Amino acid sequence: MPGALILVVDDFEDNREIYAQFLRFSGYRVAEAVDGLDALAKAADLRPDLIVMDLSLPRLDGWEATRQLKNDPVTRAIPVVALTGHALDGLEDRARVSGCDSFVTKPCIPADLEAEIRRVLAVTSGARVGRE
Repeated sequence: MPGALILVVDDFEDNREIYAQFLRFSGYRVAEAVDGLDALAKAADLRPDLIVMDLSLPRLDGWEATRQLKNDPVTRAIPVVALTGHALDGLEDRARVSGCDSFVTKPCIPADLEAEIRRVLAVTSGARVGRE
C-alpha cells in the first residue's frame, strides 16, 4: 500500500535513515521515533498505518511499547512489525505475545522489510475491512 504512513522506531539513527529513505523511495510516507516513549506519542498523534518497532530501545523498550499500543483503543489496530537483531529461539513467539503482528531479524535488507510491510498491510487491511 504505497502512500501508507509507516512509523519507523529505532534508536540507531543510521538504521532509521536507511529504512526511512528506502520506504519513502518505495512510495510510503514515513515518520520516525527514537525510543518506545517517542513511539507511543507519535502513534497516538499520527495514527500510522503500520509501525516498524525495534525491540531493544532505551527508556521504554519495544516489547513494552508494543504491549501499551495494543492495550490502547486508539492504537490497538495498528499493525506492528518487530525488527530486532536478536534471533534466539522463542523470541518470535514472545514478540507475538507482546502484540507484534510480524517479526523480522536484523540485519534486514530494506527491500525485504518493505515486502514484509506490504504483506502485513495487505493482511491487516483486509481484516479491518471485514470488521467495519
